[in-house]
Amino acid sequence: MAVVIVESPTKAKTISKYLGPGYTVLSSFGHVRDLPAKNGSVDPDHNFQMVWEMTPQAKKHLKAITDAIKQEDELYLASDPDREGEAIAWHLKEYLNEKKLLQKVKVQRIVFHEITKKAIKEAVDHPRELNEDLISAYLARRALDFLVGFNLSPILWRKLPGSRSAGRVQSVALRLITDRETDIETFTSQEYWTLDGHFQTQTRNQIQARLTHIQGQKLDKFALPNEKSVRDILDHLDSKTFRIAKIEKKEVKRHPAAPFITSTLQQEAARKLYFGASKTMRVAQQLYEGVEMKGEMIGLISYMRTDSVNLSQDALTGSRQFIQTTYGDSYVPSSPRAYKSKAKNAQEAHEAIRPTNFDLPPESVRGTLSEDQFKLYSLIWKRMLASQMESAVFEQKSVDISDPETYVNFRATGSTVKFDGFLKIYEEGKDDETDGKEQNLPQNLHVEDRLTTVKFNPEQHFTSPPPRYSEASLVKKLEELGIGRPSTYANIIRTLQDRQYVDLEKRRFFPTSRGRLVTAFLTNFFNKYVEFDFTAGLEEQLDEISSGHLEWHQVLHQFWEEFIQTIKSAEKLRITDVLDYLEENLTALLFPAKDDGTDPRKCPKCEDGKLNLKIGKFGAFIGCSHYPECNFTRKFSDNEQGEDSDSPQQEVEDTVLGKDPNSDEDVVLKKGPYGFYFQWGTKPPAGKKKPKRAALPKGVVPQDATLEMALDLGKLPREVGQHPETGKKITAGVGRFGPYVLHDKSFTSLKKDDNVLTISVERALELMKDAAEKKAKAPPRRKKK
Repeated sequence: MAVVIVESPTKAKTISKYLGPGYTVLSSFGHVRDLPAKNGSVDPDHNFQMVWEMTPQAKKHLKAITDAIKQEDELYLASDPDREGEAIAWHLKEYLNEKKLLQKVKVQRIVFHEITKKAIKEAVDHPRELNEDLISAYLARRALDFLVGFNLSPILWRKLPGSRSAGRVQSVALRLITDRETDIETFTSQEYWTLDGHFQTQTRNQIQARLTHIQGQKLDKFALPNEKSVRDILDHLDSKTFRIAKIEKKEVKRHPAAPFITSTLQQEAARKLYFGASKTMRVAQQLYEGVEMKGEMIGLISYMRTDSVNLSQDALTGSRQFIQTTYGDSYVPSSPRAYKSKAKNAQEAHEAIRPTNFDLPPESVRGTLSEDQFKLYSLIWKRMLASQMESAVFEQKSVDISDPETYVNFRATGSTVKFDGFLKIYEEGKDDETDGKEQNLPQNLHVEDRLTTVKFNPEQHFTSPPPRYSEASLVKKLEELGIGRPSTYANIIRTLQDRQYVDLEKRRFFPTSRGRLVTAFLTNFFNKYVEFDFTAGLEEQLDEISSGHLEWHQVLHQFWEEFIQTIKSAEKLRITDVLDYLEENLTALLFPAKDDGTDPRKCPKCEDGKLNLKIGKFGAFIGCSHYPECNFTRKFSDNEQGEDSDSPQQEVEDTVLGKDPNSDEDVVLKKGPYGFYFQWGTKPPAGKKKPKRAALPKGVVPQDATLEMALDLGKLPREVGQHPETGKKITAGVGRFGPYVLHDKSFTSLKKDDNVLTISVERALELMKDAAEKKAKAPPRRKKK
């Protein structure tokens, strides 16, 4: 008999069926130990010795594990096949060693990248030892994050009250967003013009072409800076005749994108499905751990935390056979496509994210999946198949049109699809779509053909500022810079939103004033630690540790010696120094210019004092320099009217947040007698008395309400997962007494820190168990006489 320990109860239930008798499969419910948030948890003076503490929720799970191991002589540590999974396996082994339970037990590590019977059996047949290099990298990363957060956050709290926290990677991601906002605010738009000619052939076909050359000189973007420059050209072209000067044709191929890794899945799900990074990973976890089909739990995708684009031979064979059967031989390349990982230190032993069984196309399992699961599974399925299909083939044609003297040259371009290839099922999305559209050029064109001028179309343009980051483009930028790791991006984004450092509006990130103050503070007083190159370099060092090329204590010593000196210097800062710096560097934000040209720093109440940035018990605000004689105050952001701090919040009632992509209805934030709520449209669907509604969650201010929040709440109650013992569904929703989880007709209220939109099976099981134990201990109610 052997004990197998995995991370989640859903996975334990599935694997137990695959292994059968002779194996006891238990769940650790994630991490079992963590660093307590107190001084001394990481001790730089004693070679960064760490003090680990059992997590509160782990005690009950560890008892079941220890009881089982006392009866067996073999232990398989089967946590996830990544660095974090290796750390969980190490923590379990360390804990059990401390309890002296492994003296007669053979301990082995097994990994699998998909939850299928074949993969599980193969993993058990090929166990290995714990990977010490991955564990060292985990310890270094955990120590760094603790030392930065534990030492930097208190400085932030004391010198900039109202701020929440600072983090090694989180603060750099925040800087990206705030720097982009500054770029937008300081952007100066530049005027430029284009000139299009509309021509007609002798066979009455239309051609639209753009002016590209004047007197043989190629025009750059700003060659026509104003309307006069265009009018001068038009005057010269008056009554000119035109002909086709040159025709070029060429065949080009467009190749498919690689199968998904964690970061590209997050990006594409954000672009095409409007899923946030956290939601994408949550749904992917469900598909990986398995869904019930015909009484059996089946994992539909391979492990979703990976930076490798490699594919197994089984995946290549299965996908090519499906393509051949479904689309024909012409869509199958002569040999399988291979891709190279762009991520630094990608774990090549892993696989890309792919379907586990090519006999289960999305439509065949739609009835067993939730809408979100079906959408994400379809996306993964199509991307995988497309990655192994033939390239698309286009015929590109360009036609140069000129006057007899070749004073000007217009160029028309177009392309036609000769073979659709992978585009038959999938096309990669883009973060920021361009307006350029291809035209179908006539086929019967010849050099020297005469053309009739239909019209000239001059058009004015202005350059646009860089776009704000979306979740997709932020993840892409972090990956390009080498900051963080794909498995951490969802948590980074969630933390920035939870700390109220950024807002997500219309799927774009806006830094809040709090976020901009924090970035300005860190950029001035801790500049090195929010530099992109420094953070990326540290990430590379962690990768070097995981590959066995660097010793982890050495990296920590090098970092700590300089970091602690910076902390000590910052502790001596006076708050007045901090405020003076922030006022100087954030003038445009704190004191925006007024349309009437009056001094934006003049107090609107006493008309004599000067407005300054001040720090109070609840954070930063703008106040009059003549306090206490003048008590004018206002919030320090987006407020040009100088409203008193006691003035009501800006009304947000009846704000249209956007459209529901499924129903195409407007989602409106409304206010009723019991508070704010979301409403879909103004008229109820046919057969219903009221429009669809969802209450704004407790603790969320109306100004922070977003379309994504509404769409998530609109799907409640949602299925959390299956109970590992009863097999019945666990759902989460919001009722008259607040958010809850429901299992077998029994309701359990969520705690204050639990999120009904993201609560996991593991957390739901804990809450239900705690509620049951509390109920069992409660004295029986006396019956009324």
